[in-house]
Amino acid sequence: MAGHSQFKNIMHRKGAQDARRARQFAKLIREITVSARTGLPEPGANPRLRAAIAAAREANMPRDTIERAIKKATGAGGGEDYAEVRYEGYGPAGVAVIVEALTDNRNRTASDVRSAFSKHGGALGETNSVSFMFARLGVVRYPAAAASADDMLEAAIEAGADNVESGADGHEVTTAVERFFALRDALEARFGPPESARLEWRPATTVTLDEAAAAAVLKLLDALEDNDDVQNVYANFDLPETVLQRLSA
Repeated sequence: MAGHSQFKNIMHRKGAQDARRARQFAKLIREITVSARTGLPEPGANPRLRAAIAAAREANMPRDTIERAIKKATGAGGGEDYAEVRYEGYGPAGVAVIVEALTDNRNRTASDVRSAFSKHGGALGETNSVSFMFARLGVVRYPAAAASADDMLEAAIEAGADNVESGADGHEVTTAVERFFALRDALEARFGPPESARLEWRPATTVTLDEAAAAAVLKLLDALEDNDDVQNVYANFDLPETVLQRLSA
């Protein structure tokens, strides 16, 4: 598994689930608001908003909460003016980290992210200091029951996918950024709404960590994820199964 996926799995096994769920809702609401403000407030005409709503539904966000977030973006005054910001740096053991944020105060967020890096054995770098080690991809995921592996592969190839991986955990379809929305719409027309659909950073190479290094890296990623302004965190590490089991115990 990729480092980011491993991190998510481990975090799901930790305590304080209510607080984490509230924080997740806040991040999703912010993404819905920004999506509705930067495009049309109608999901059918706004691919980013449609993806944000799908993510919110996957997290079991109530429909009225989603609708309020859209209305907030289109109402008089418009609420907070969020900017999209990307931070890059290195964590313990030389792990490359990309942080995506939506913030109404760049100075505050930059200070918080820099502090998280420095407190957990890392260092914040300049823009593009590590992103060259990642590929930007469109990723669409479906549960295994949505289609057979053959049907998903056939539909994905026809829609312009670059790769399809199917297994017991579901189907993951990846494509270039410029084909992402067309791919997602084509798959949705055939198989229904996806489990998730978004742009992600995928590492070209990974750093294999032992237990001590993994624990240090996860502390950094945990601190970054706990920041309300941070939307997504990506890192280029890999954990052997034995290390993952010990950390997840």
